[in-house]
Amino acid sequence: MGKKVLVVSSSPRKNGNSETLADAFSKGAREAGHSVETVRLREKRFGFCKGCLACLKLGHCVIQDDAVEIAAKMHDADVLVFATPVYYYSVCGQLKTMLDRANPLFGSDYSFTEAYLLATAAESGRSTFDGAEKAVQGWVDCFSRCTLAGTVFAGCVNSVGDIAGHPALEQARRMGMGV
Repeated sequence: MGKKVLVVSSSPRKNGNSETLADAFSKGAREAGHSVETVRLREKRFGFCKGCLACLKLGHCVIQDDAVEIAAKMHDADVLVFATPVYYYSVCGQLKTMLDRANPLFGSDYSFTEAYLLATAAESGRSTFDGAEKAVQGWVDCFSRCTLAGTVFAGCVNSVGDIAGHPALEQARRMGMGV
């Protein structure tokens, strides 16, 4: 029986490099028989966490925007995949904001046990990716049944389409197949 995979793509650009990397992962997961849904944050409207912590009592955020639905999808998924461009050596603001807004999941009976991180950057050095990995690992560490099961980094891709032919695309597809 296939797993329910949720891909959270945070690229602000349509067909951006991290989105293309996410599509490769999704293709592999579908080839392996898993159900895949992609949420593109650039198509959603959501605000910042207010820090009120009402979500821990209510089980959902008091801010009524798209983040509530996305967090519910995250809750029900077996596998979470976060795709992000690297901004200033970390995840982009769109992803960080969504991870913060997923606070209602903390302490819930969530389904996900695996998370994956896919990232792209203009720079190619592996250390370029370290901050993004640390940010997502920090979020994953708050969920005891979940592990950061894999990462893919594609460096030296800046303009839309630069990732075409990059070896990370095949790496992401194979990682998706191995979910």
